[in-house]
Amino acid sequence: MGRDGGSQEIDKLCLGGYCSRNCKSSYKFGRKVVKRLRDVKALKGEGVFEEVAAPDPELISAADERPTEPTVVGLQSQLEQVWRCLVQEPAAGIIGLYGMGGVGKTTLLTQINNKFVDNPKDFDYVIWVVVSKDLQLEKIQETIGKKIGLCNDSWKNKSLEEKAHDIFKTLSKKKFALLLDDLWERVDLKKIGVPLPKNSAVVFTTRFVDVCGGMEARRMFKVACLSDEDAWELFREKVGEETIESHHSLPELAQTVAKECRGLPLALITIGRAMAYKKTPEEWRYAIEVLRRSASEFAGLGKEVYPLLKFSYDCLPNDAIRSCFLYCCLYPEDFSIDKRDLIDCWMCEGFLEGDKFGTQNQGYYIVGTLVHACLLEEVEDDQVKMHDVVRDMALWITCEIEKEKEGFLVYAGSGLTKAPADVRGWEMVRRLSLMKNSIENLPTVPTCPHLLTLFLNRNPLRTITGGFFQSMSCLTVLKMSDNIMLRQLPMGISKLVSLQLLDISNTSVTELPEDLKALVNLKCLNLVWAKELVVVPQQLLSNFSRLRVLRMFATGFLLSSWHENVAEELLGLKYLEVLEISFRSFEAYQTFLSSQKLRSCTHALLLHRFDREESIDVADLADLEQLNTLDFYGCGCIKGLKIDCNDMVQKSRQPYVFRSLEKVTVRFCRNLRHLTFLVFAPNLKSISVRYCDDMEEIISAGEFDDIPEMTGIINSPFAKLQRLELWGLVRLKSIYWKPLPLPRLKVLQVWGCDSLKKLPLDSNSANGRRILIRGVEDWWRRLQWEDEATQNAFRLCFQPLLRIGGAGHDLYEF
Repeated sequence: MGRDGGSQEIDKLCLGGYCSRNCKSSYKFGRKVVKRLRDVKALKGEGVFEEVAAPDPELISAADERPTEPTVVGLQSQLEQVWRCLVQEPAAGIIGLYGMGGVGKTTLLTQINNKFVDNPKDFDYVIWVVVSKDLQLEKIQETIGKKIGLCNDSWKNKSLEEKAHDIFKTLSKKKFALLLDDLWERVDLKKIGVPLPKNSAVVFTTRFVDVCGGMEARRMFKVACLSDEDAWELFREKVGEETIESHHSLPELAQTVAKECRGLPLALITIGRAMAYKKTPEEWRYAIEVLRRSASEFAGLGKEVYPLLKFSYDCLPNDAIRSCFLYCCLYPEDFSIDKRDLIDCWMCEGFLEGDKFGTQNQGYYIVGTLVHACLLEEVEDDQVKMHDVVRDMALWITCEIEKEKEGFLVYAGSGLTKAPADVRGWEMVRRLSLMKNSIENLPTVPTCPHLLTLFLNRNPLRTITGGFFQSMSCLTVLKMSDNIMLRQLPMGISKLVSLQLLDISNTSVTELPEDLKALVNLKCLNLVWAKELVVVPQQLLSNFSRLRVLRMFATGFLLSSWHENVAEELLGLKYLEVLEISFRSFEAYQTFLSSQKLRSCTHALLLHRFDREESIDVADLADLEQLNTLDFYGCGCIKGLKIDCNDMVQKSRQPYVFRSLEKVTVRFCRNLRHLTFLVFAPNLKSISVRYCDDMEEIISAGEFDDIPEMTGIINSPFAKLQRLELWGLVRLKSIYWKPLPLPRLKVLQVWGCDSLKKLPLDSNSANGRRILIRGVEDWWRRLQWEDEATQNAFRLCFQPLLRIGGAGHDLYEF
């Protein structure tokens, strides 16, 4: 029945539309209407017709506005960066926003969504999906289906694959932005039906940088904590101007509280709201005390902040890695933790599967896992740090969640001048940290039958009572490093038969007692920079048959001669994985070189006061694959550090022979004239050369004149160099004979090098970065530059060394 037929019948009606002029025609038309109604009823019974008309797409907003806090000042620049990626042609494809919990990732994604409301930029659909830890592809499909008009009862009953086909069919013809909030693992877009974006985009948030890799993100943005300035603005906004201005002391106290949050927006907002109506200095001072001593008791942190951060902890792959994470809270607040130190402890605590894998590689893998989960922050390549709020959360877990299992007692960095009075409270403790305090004496004998870990490092400890260790039969890790005043090991330490790690690095201990041979379970011994250690009994080291890590870099640096037979002792340590060692005897050095086992595990090497008058062939060190640090000290008679390049070419050896070498220091080697062998170390990060009287060049061009095969190797050395220090090199004229690209150089420090008139720099060396150049002003003024553009490029990079002492004293603060 067409539209025209109905109109004709209406025209036949009379009496105001209630009667027909032609009854026969009306009867026939009525039968047609009844038939059509029956047909419609039958069709309605076969399908679902909740919507019989769709609204005009042009009248629908591409995005649905979502409630959110105002954009935090510090996130505004990142918002603009991501937005530019989305609207540029072509769009960025897949974009990952990663960062620790509470840092503002969801807020940033919400702001991106809302920006589409007023600026659709030709996007047909902007789809918001909350994914969360419990990944369910069906729920993601359902959310997408609702947005693009597919979701009805019939569609809900389709299989995952059928829904994926329908979604793909719709989205492949549209320009869309899919916003996925809170990914904990890779989401397979193909299984959902989302076409890989070409002109479209997928933006997701995650706490794990590994997820960015799994999602094949083309661009990644780390959502970091706020700067001090931006954090203060956010905190002040949440507290309110009225409260902060209510007393003259409050602005300063409020800034102190804000700093305790270390730029974490969630903590700033939670604590700011809690302090919004606290208008007396006493309330604010109390808040500071609580945050510093027991942050979990502060209003809101234990209920709102820590549980959110704990999701990252819960999501770690296994209990061993969770224990590795919690272990980091034994270190003080805002402390840079040496990765090697951490891994040594983990190994001896039994967190690493040493029998199945190399403990060092596994340790670094776990460090990476924690960094990628944003639970640790990488400070330098060899150091990590725990965000203060994350550390507080870890302490909260050990005290509230895993109290019986973990048994932590942490006084690290608490300003103690003596051990806590209540040593009875140590009886059930498994891990105790008194690190970084001002404790000089430990006179009391505690009872700690369950204690596994004891951190006594970074104190001015002078004496430890003889019976201090008598009730610590389970002690596994003992750290006494950086106690400069400690001159002898406490009596009773040999009773610690369960001990696996002993660290007395950077102490003034002069002697290792004979009875230390009782420590047969020792796996890690750290004597680094125990420079006054002059007595080490023969066969003591070889008695530690289970040693995996032996750190003896600069041990006995001042007076010792016990190094002469050390290489022979070490030959029997069959489990040794890491060796850091010093040699004062060329004969001991030769013994070391003859052992493939010792060469293969050496990470750091110091050659100290060699009395040889001939050159040392550094090619002998070429196959030390793990060698990271190389130091020459006081080798005044050595005339050269040579490497036979012709021999290398003839033997077809790899030109870059020091691939792991990152740090080189040369001090008081008066006869050395150059360090050209450094061009064979492509990954160098730090070079320090001091007081080498005859040093004329760092790299000498003349060494390669007759070897055309070496030209490509020497054209661009120092590509990864970050720090270069040159001190007291009175004859030094050249670092390199032409300008170099130095893309990673951060600091160049020159002092006492008056003959150095030109630096290997041109206008392109800094590549848009600012290099800090430190030196004496008179030297800086006399420098010659490649051209005016170079001089202008580095004009603002100079920082003068500060002169200290009275008139006539050439002393400078380095």
